[in-house]
Amino acid sequence: MKFFVYMVTCSDGTIYTGYTKDIVERISQHNKGKHGARYTRTRRPVKLDYVEILDNQKEAIFREREIKKLSRDKKLELIKQYKENSHTSSS
Repeated sequence: MKFFVYMVTCSDGTIYTGYTKDIVERISQHNKGKHGARYTRTRRPVKLDYVEILDNQKEAIFREREIKKLSRDKKLELIKQYKENSHTSSS
């Protein structure tokens, strides 16, 4: 089963990092407030800005922790690279 590590940008400009096995449902949960992270409940709507696909939950948890330890600038750089790569791969 695949897992997703993701970053969303909240309405206040902060970045939230998490992991899930259903990215579409998880983002919906964040935006509805029900079953979303406590952090994002008061910062809706959130916008999905970054996704990594990992092979299992253990890898996803490890990667989520790595990303959470990064500075805001490093997270923004990851998001920028992701968007650049997503744009070129879809062209």
